Amino acid sequence: MTTKEALHHLIDDLPEAQAERLLSGMLDPVLRSRVLAPVDDEPESADEAAAVTEGTADLDRGDVLTTEQLRRELGL
Repeated sequence: MTTKEALHHLIDDLPEAQAERLLSGMLDPVLRSRVLAPVDDEPESADEAAAVTEGTADLDRGDVLTTEQLRRELGL
């Protein structure tokens, strides 16, 4: 089975509502560009790795803001 044939089978098995969401997501230019963007295969720098570690630690501690809290803090 080719990749396209497998994809057709997956789509055929989707409930109509999920198929509609999938299609609308693929028609959105921003979502489409994210899906079709090439994989970032550049090595992670030490600074990037440190930033990820710091962000994960912040999440683990619950030291984060909700979108609404950030909007209020920024006066938006």
